[in-house]
Amino acid sequence: MRWEDFRRSDNVEDRRGDAYGGGGGSMGGGTGNLGIGAIVILGLIGWALGIDPRLLIGGAEMLNGVRHGPQTSQSAPPQQRQTGAPSDQMGQFVAAVLAENEDVWTEILPAQKGIAFVKPTLVLYSGQTRSGCGGASAAMGPFYCPNDQKVYLDTAFFRDMKQRLGGGGDFAYAYVIAHEIGHHIQNQLGILPKVQAAQRRAVSRGQANAISVRAELMADCLAGVWAANAERKYQILQPGDIEKAVATAQAIGDDRLQKSAQGYAVPDSFTHGTSAQRQQWLNRGLKSGQVDSCNTFAQ
Repeated sequence: MRWEDFRRSDNVEDRRGDAYGGGGGSMGGGTGNLGIGAIVILGLIGWALGIDPRLLIGGAEMLNGVRHGPQTSQSAPPQQRQTGAPSDQMGQFVAAVLAENEDVWTEILPAQKGIAFVKPTLVLYSGQTRSGCGGASAAMGPFYCPNDQKVYLDTAFFRDMKQRLGGGGDFAYAYVIAHEIGHHIQNQLGILPKVQAAQRRAVSRGQANAISVRAELMADCLAGVWAANAERKYQILQPGDIEKAVATAQAIGDDRLQKSAQGYAVPDSFTHGTSAQRQQWLNRGLKSGQVDSCNTFAQ
């Protein structure tokens, strides 16, 4: 992926190495939407420790504010940090990918949906920090908090992708970031509040999980929409990039992770979609470049 010549976004809040961002604060309250990495990390932890990943995933879902709505934390609210592009290579990469998302969505969201794009902030942290949705932990993976319109990312997740899942590569990492920006697009379109309301009305965990799957698959598709339009305008892709992103989508399917962790899959517990579904929707966005092609709720 060609990213070195991209401009760098100033909407990066770097809390890495910060005592506040790296370990302070209560972990009480909701954690917002479980990010693309949550199911990956929980599955790996369960596999390593011999714990049923469903128990870990269930606990994470109880922590996040999606099904039951935002919860109140007694800890101090997140402090505002000065934003700007970090100087280290990983920080530069994240700032460049964020800038590319900003440039593409600033153009295509008004053109395709008649809505002005509001730039989110991306928070880099190490270990744990606080968010507008409550505590944030590296074990949750990257996630988007609609309450403060920020994406939270511990870049150690990228190392885990490469070392444990074989899903490394710049474009694969960019796909992870673009997926979380996809949740921000859902929030701007008014979809996330409807998802949260539907999950609160759900009569079972399985029904609530099925709603989560549709939201996650839509974010996968929106990541593809971003990539398609970025390639059309800026020619960002290099040979093998799309294959790496599709391989990553396959690697983090609920069915594959559960089978790797426990030898079998439990469809009612899926929260992000199967490997085939994730590949399908990412590819749909890549091929169409259109937001309207990503309506998973109409399928």
